[in-house]
Amino acid sequence: MPHHADDSAPISRIVAEVVAAFPGERITLGQMAEAFGERAFGMLLLLLLLPSMIPGMASVFGTPLLILGIQMGMGHRVPKLPAILARQSLKREDVLRLASASSKGLSRIEKYVKPRPGFWTSAAAERIIGWLTAYVALMLILPGPGTNGPPAFGNIVMSLGVIEQDNRTIFWGVLLTIGGCIIATGVLVAVVWLGAEVLGWMF
Repeated sequence: MPHHADDSAPISRIVAEVVAAFPGERITLGQMAEAFGERAFGMLLLLLLLPSMIPGMASVFGTPLLILGIQMGMGHRVPKLPAILARQSLKREDVLRLASASSKGLSRIEKYVKPRPGFWTSAAAERIIGWLTAYVALMLILPGPGTNGPPAFGNIVMSLGVIEQDNRTIFWGVLLTIGGCIIATGVLVAVVWLGAEVLGWMF
């Protein structure tokens, strides 16, 4: 696989690597899982999370994200996607567009991402990251106003750290993800409570 200059932002460099590996018009999740081996978890998480920052797109990618999170949480080293998900594909041009759009928003964080070993790059920490990702996926699947962005952003930072094996970035990503999940869970609980109150008032 081609090595890209370190001066490019991690997301742009990662996406360029993905696109270079697959010359076809569409790239399937199965192809990516196979091509990137042990790095596939981080790569797939990132590519599934980037569209979730776009309103209305999150729930589409929530299910594969949930499956990957659970597998990671159970200690799998390489993703094993069910055939129906492995066939899911992304357009090359969409992947490139997502990279350029998200890199602008994450540029400040990307500057500081570099390989740094530590607890959060260990196998035990990967399990924690996996279960956190599964929880984020549930937030993306469940409908709620403003519940996608905060947890997804934290998870993107976490995924960047996983790919680059950066202990510090993963740590901050974990904190951001937990904070985002607390906000999203609070919103969902409030929506359910209000719904129950309205139903009680009507009937």
